[in-house]
Amino acid sequence: MRFDIMTLFPEMVETVLNESIIGRGCRSGCISVHTHQIRDYSEDKHRRVDDTPYGGGMGMLMAPPPIWNCYRGVLEQQAAQGYEGRRRVIYLSPAGAVLTQSHAATLARDYDNLILLCGHYEGVDRRLIEEIVDEEISIGDYVLTGGELPACVLVDCVARMVPGVLADAECYEKESIASGLLEYPQYTRPYEWRDRVVPEILLSGDHAKVDAWRLERSLEETAARRPDLYAAWMEAHPPAPEKKKRRRKKTEDEAQQ
Repeated sequence: MRFDIMTLFPEMVETVLNESIIGRGCRSGCISVHTHQIRDYSEDKHRRVDDTPYGGGMGMLMAPPPIWNCYRGVLEQQAAQGYEGRRRVIYLSPAGAVLTQSHAATLARDYDNLILLCGHYEGVDRRLIEEIVDEEISIGDYVLTGGELPACVLVDCVARMVPGVLADAECYEKESIASGLLEYPQYTRPYEWRDRVVPEILLSGDHAKVDAWRLERSLEETAARRPDLYAAWMEAHPPAPEKKKRRRKKTEDEAQQ
C-alpha cells in the first residue's frame, strides 16, 4: 500500500513514520510512504502558500494553486513509476468524520493508495477540497495546529492492517477496539511484583478457561470504561435463550394426593 502525504512539514511526518513498526513496514516493502512539500509547488517567488480569506477574519488560508500543483505532481510521480492502484484523497480536518477502527479497516481493504492533505493556518480553500478531496477525516473532537499529526495517526492505523506489516493478522483482529471490546488485562514476568500476583487462571494451561476468563474481563472493562461499546457488543451478541424445562405430567396417583 502506498501513502502520499502533501504537507508543509515533510520532515515532521518522516520522523514519525520512519520509526518502529511502520518504518520496518516501509523498509520491507509492504508499504511505502512518500512526502511532498507543498511549498515546492508554489508559483510565488517567495514560495507563499497562503493568503488572507475573503470576507475578513482571523488568520490565513491555504490557497488552491500550490496544493493543486502538488497533487498533480503526485499523480505524475506515480505515473512515472508505473504505479497504478485504487486511490482515495483524504483531507485531515476537524470537520471530518471521526476516524474509527472499522473505517481504517475499510481503507486498508478497499484502496491501494491514500493521498493525504495536511492543512494549516485556518484551513484550505473550499474550492480545492471540492476539486480533489474524496473525504475528510478527523482524529477527534479537538483542534490541532496542522494536519501532520493526524496524517501520521491515520497512516499508522491503516498501515498496520496491511498484510506483512505485523507478524500475524491476529495481532490487530483480536486487540482492543478491533474486536468490539476493550482488551482484557495482560501480565508478564515476574509472577509477583509489589505484592501483586498474576491471576492463577493464566498459569493453568487450560486454554478454554483462559479464553473464557479473558472474555469475561473484556466485558467488565468495556462495561466500566466504554458503555457505548458494551451496549453495541451486547446487541450484536444477545445471550442464547434459556431452554424451558419440560414439566412432567402428573400421574393419576399424584393428582389424587
